[in-house]
Order: sequence, then C-alpha cells, then structure tokens
Amino acid sequence: MNLTHPSEVRELLSQLGLRPRRALGQNFLIDANILRILLRTAELRREDQVLEVGPGLGVLTEWLVRYAGRVVAVEKDPALFQFLQSHFAGTANLDLIHADILDADLEALLAGGVAKVVANLPYSVGSRFLVELFQSANPPARIVVTVQREVARRLAAAPRAEDYGLLGILAQTVYAVKIVKEISPTCFLPSPEVRSAIVELVRLPDDREPRPRNRAALLELLQGAFARRRKQLAPFLKSQAGLLARLGIEPRARPEDLSPEQWVQLSNELTR
Repeated sequence: MNLTHPSEVRELLSQLGLRPRRALGQNFLIDANILRILLRTAELRREDQVLEVGPGLGVLTEWLVRYAGRVVAVEKDPALFQFLQSHFAGTANLDLIHADILDADLEALLAGGVAKVVANLPYSVGSRFLVELFQSANPPARIVVTVQREVARRLAAAPRAEDYGLLGILAQTVYAVKIVKEISPTCFLPSPEVRSAIVELVRLPDDREPRPRNRAALLELLQGAFARRRKQLAPFLKSQAGLLARLGIEPRARPEDLSPEQWVQLSNELTR
C-alpha cells in the first residue's frame, strides 16, 4: 500500500468506510516530495522522541518510526485511530494516543522527553496547538509542520508586515522561524481550498536575552494590545509613558511596530 498514490488512498478510505471530515481538518498528504522535505527538515536521529499530531492514515508515521527512537502519535478520529492500531500493531517505538491534542497533557509529553514535533497539522487545531507549544515550560527543540499558508506567513512575519501579530511574536520569542516550502492543494486528498506551507521552527538558545519572564503575562499583554491593532500604544499603556520612553518606544508606536524583543522587554518590565 502506497499512501502517496491518490488511487490507493481512495481505495483504502473506501475499504474502511471513511470520508475525510472537514470539521477535523482532515486533508491527507499524498505527495512523496513534500513528505521527503518534511523528513529532511526534521533532521531525525535515533535518539529523538517525536510528537505527531493527526497521523491520519500514517503516511508520515511510517517514516517517523523508521528514523526516530520513539514516536507519540495523537489521533482524534476514532475510526482512524482504530486503523492505526491495526496497521502499526507490534511497532515497539510507537505510542498511539486517542485524543484531541488540545485536551491531551502536552506538558507531560514534553517533560517526558519529546523534543521534536513533526506533523501534517490538521487545519482545525494548527494555531491553537502551536500557541500551546510556544507557551510551554519545555518547548520542543524543533518543530516541522504543514499549516495553512496564511498561518505560516503570520509565524514568520516581521514587524510592520501585514501578517505580523500575536502568533508571530509568540513564535519568535522562542524560535527562529522559516517557511521551507509552499504546498499546492493538489498535494492533499481531498484538496483543501487554501494553499499550505511547511514551516521550520528551531528553538533559540536558552541564554538569549531578553527572555520572557512570565509567558502568561506576555500573552495577556499582546492580546490586549492587538485588540487595538493600528491604534497607538500610549492610550493602552497610559500610566506607562515613562517606561515606554526608557525602552526607546515612541508613544505614537502601534502594536505592529514593536519587535518581539521589545514586546518581551515591555512585558518583563510590567511584571517586575
């Protein structure tokens, strides 16, 4: 069975009585070249413990278990989970979990040694799951995922760019972000209505400065500021004019003008 051949994937889905569910963001990867790029970018080693979210029919899982020491695959769909249990029966280095990743104990997985995330992320959970990783006490060393192109652009956006905002700032306070390749809808079955992209996120050195002192406080600050996008910061931080001046931030600056480093500095000062 070749899961990068559309006809074989359709036949397998038919045999299993499965139809991809839009509500779960199910778009199965069927392009061998994109699969190779994902694996190459992940730089897998035998000592790696890897988390895969939404393994689906296992097209990526088959290769993860070959190259990594341990793979934890979290699948929400009960029918797909049952298929994966049967298909990978006896695969000693694979832990299958039947759960919504947003309800799973992510901190326990990361604290338990998972240091890489490699996945064709379901569209339905992509941004929310990534924010949880960025806010984690033990963020993985490397994340290589497919996401909607718009999400990829938000993750990598620079200050003042149209796509720059909360998601990119949270990502860039922890990771160096790179869009590796844009992906055509024809690389998935069914073809989504939007283009996708492979994104690589490599964790920044732990001794970098400045580091967020309180990630929950940083998130709250960003949420408040970007609810007023394109409005000046001074009215939002009306009691902090002196602080803005000390940090070299113009009082007429808008949320999208500040770099991730400036947001970290501001948050750290506000939470002293």
